[in-house]
Amino acid sequence: IPDMFWMKDVNGVYQSCNRVFERFFGASEANIIGKTDYDFMDKQLADASSANDQEAMNSGKPLLHEESVDFADDGRRVVMETIKTPIYDAQEKLLGVLGIARDVTARKAAEDEIRSLAFYDTLTHLPNRRFLIDRLRRALAASSRHQQKGALLFVDLDNFKTVNDTLGHHQGDQLLAQVGKRLSSCVREGDTVARLGGDEFVVMLENLSQDNLSAATQAEVVGQTVLAVLNQRYLLEDSEVLSTPSIGITLFGGNLDTDIDEPLKRADLAMYQAKAAGRNTVRFFDPAMQAVVVARAALEAALREAIRLQQFQLYYQAQVAADGTVTGAEVLVRWKHPERGMVSPAEFIPLAEETGLILPLGQWVLNAACMQLAAWGRVTATAHLTISVNVSAKQFHKADFVEQVLSTLAQTGANPRRLKLELTEGVLVDNVDEVVAKMRALKDRGVSFSLDDFGTGYSSLSYLKKLPLDQLKIDQGFIRDILTDPDDAAISKMVIALANSMGLGVIAEGVETQAQRQFLAELGCREYQGYLFGRPLPLNEFEAQLGKTALAP
Repeated sequence: IPDMFWMKDVNGVYQSCNRVFERFFGASEANIIGKTDYDFMDKQLADASSANDQEAMNSGKPLLHEESVDFADDGRRVVMETIKTPIYDAQEKLLGVLGIARDVTARKAAEDEIRSLAFYDTLTHLPNRRFLIDRLRRALAASSRHQQKGALLFVDLDNFKTVNDTLGHHQGDQLLAQVGKRLSSCVREGDTVARLGGDEFVVMLENLSQDNLSAATQAEVVGQTVLAVLNQRYLLEDSEVLSTPSIGITLFGGNLDTDIDEPLKRADLAMYQAKAAGRNTVRFFDPAMQAVVVARAALEAALREAIRLQQFQLYYQAQVAADGTVTGAEVLVRWKHPERGMVSPAEFIPLAEETGLILPLGQWVLNAACMQLAAWGRVTATAHLTISVNVSAKQFHKADFVEQVLSTLAQTGANPRRLKLELTEGVLVDNVDEVVAKMRALKDRGVSFSLDDFGTGYSSLSYLKKLPLDQLKIDQGFIRDILTDPDDAAISKMVIALANSMGLGVIAEGVETQAQRQFLAELGCREYQGYLFGRPLPLNEFEAQLGKTALAP
């Protein structure tokens, strides 16, 4: 027979084999009998073979499996289909295992080629329409379960026919192959890039945000990346050409779609909108979504310009002790746009976080706050004031965050004992040991730490025991209804008691009435911040307010 045949005993020792087996191993039967797989194969393959033998003997029935091996005498990698059957003597005693193996390399190669022809484009080796439809069907099913959106980007090359007509189809094919590679470089693992035919490509993004606007923003970022990458010149056989794309985008998933064809139709229509808008651009299927994305892109560009031109200013909100004396201030950044006027922090801070612009913005805030600390330090009446600065998770987790803070303190001459860094609980999610190490490094230099919005996120006693904190800050959400909501009152009482038991200070933000202040005082809270004591003010107005208020010594 053309198949390999062998027998092993229960210990995996070869008892016999046929000539096909001899040829495959490059050894005679006499040199094979009495040896094991470990004498002919690497350990990993021998371990797998031994495990299959054992499984067949334990099950008492034949076991079929496939494996790739590359120890044939000609050095080629082959795929073997193997059946291993336990063998017994007349008394039903297990003697070992009988193996029969067939080289199915050619058959597997043919199957792979058939699959490739069925599901992949032969020119670009990208998934074809059939493969894309299958992936889209699965993505729609997954998104309906998890409510996460996906996006389709329909990419059509502008004036591709001109390339074919002037340079020939051969160089046109080269261009398409390069486009496929560039598109694949723009997406994450798990996303899909497909060629529908001609010069039409589709990029399918999965696992985007559950929120439509956030998902659209994520898709827009990829769309702009694709636009930039495909705008680079192409080096063909004997030409250098520029080929631009028109890109249509639509979201899918959640409760948006039930028909598998609808997302593709929408993306196709959006692509034609991009063509109508002058080509070489990106358009969303939904005009309202397009307007939102355009507005966000304009705001991001303006924010980058604002950071470059330093169009920001700090506002100061007083922090007071139980007797009403001002002990310091929290600084809050404001953006004064030359045309828009004051831009709300609620509008630009989340954008800064998403785009990474929070890093240069946060450094500007820290530098400006330290410069003011140094200025106050030179005046007796204000030398003891502290300034609290909010630090984002992205800032804090930068490798050189500690060095940046210490460098800023040194350059401005600010007293580190007057600087308080406010961390949100989101900072604690990743690598608590790193967080503690950075906090201790700064605390050793005199910088203090407050845990902002305490009770709204990931707090746990295990975190609090590790962190070298100085203060807990009760979130204003608990203060707003503290007089009418028993739960808010109980949480505030718990935070105050916890802080006191751990030797930490505690400050309540969002205090707006005397009744709230009195209630907090009765619970043991001795520091406050809120409209009752003053709104966030520009520096000159804050200092004018200080002139009318007692300062803590």
